[in-house]
Amino acid sequence: MDTMRERFTTVVSRLLDEDPRVAVVLAEIGADGFAGAARRHPDRVVNVGIREQLLVGAGAGLALTGLRPVLHTFASFLVERPFEQVKLDLGHQDAGAVLVSAAASFDWPAGGYTHMAPGDVALLDTLDGWTVQVPGHPDEAETLLRRAVAAGDDKVYVRLSLQANRDALPVDGERFRTVREGGAGVVLAVGPMLDHVLAATEGLDVTVLYATTVRPFDAATLRRATRTAGTDVVLVEPYLAGTSTAAANDALADVPHRVLGLGVGRRELRRYGTIEEHVAAHGLDARSLRERIGAFLTP
Repeated sequence: MDTMRERFTTVVSRLLDEDPRVAVVLAEIGADGFAGAARRHPDRVVNVGIREQLLVGAGAGLALTGLRPVLHTFASFLVERPFEQVKLDLGHQDAGAVLVSAAASFDWPAGGYTHMAPGDVALLDTLDGWTVQVPGHPDEAETLLRRAVAAGDDKVYVRLSLQANRDALPVDGERFRTVREGGAGVVLAVGPMLDHVLAATEGLDVTVLYATTVRPFDAATLRRATRTAGTDVVLVEPYLAGTSTAAANDALADVPHRVLGLGVGRRELRRYGTIEEHVAAHGLDARSLRERIGAFLTP
């Protein structure tokens, strides 16, 4: 199976051929994958070099000319380093773009903390009007990427990861999907966390929801799930723990409820190791999740 990032390169290269509005802006990272597309469309595949602020600024300029720019690099260089440009060049100017990241929270541990971005979604949460999508499989990534590029002037962040679920599910770019129904709590799994959550909750009487679009937050589906499963809610996110707890609390503001946010911890892990070791260290493997979810939902 190809990775989400490999699928991204294939899909967006095709979109460059199909849609004259589409442009791609790179900052060295990913340039090799778009070499063929750059030869075919030298005016719409732009590599600004290792200048991430310029990456966003150039993308905003292309958007203001009527193009649909797709901006790509690692998450730490796409959201964190040029945040001022994301805030002003895109947000303040109402310029639409599709930001597509790689490396996620800790997908390249050997690259060190400079290449990790567990706080990217929380940071974007400080801005208005962003759609945030977190696919859990390359097929889902393709669906969401195509929707994002076709979405007019919307500002969309698509968060790709090397971590992936075994099977793809149908996604519509808007609503959470009910994967399993139960009566003693709701567990919301985001993107590549689904397989871990399903293994962790096997045999437990819980409803499992699956989210690939986390902003806007699908409050309606969460509320419906709590009517039969109760209002104890666990969020399992592949980025900073607690990123969506405020959204879940707002969704249930008129009823007594409890929310537990699980995800990547704030403590920096300086022995970089492997992806699997980071997953376990943050308590996101199936065994750890079962202990933490079980303890929270046990009366």
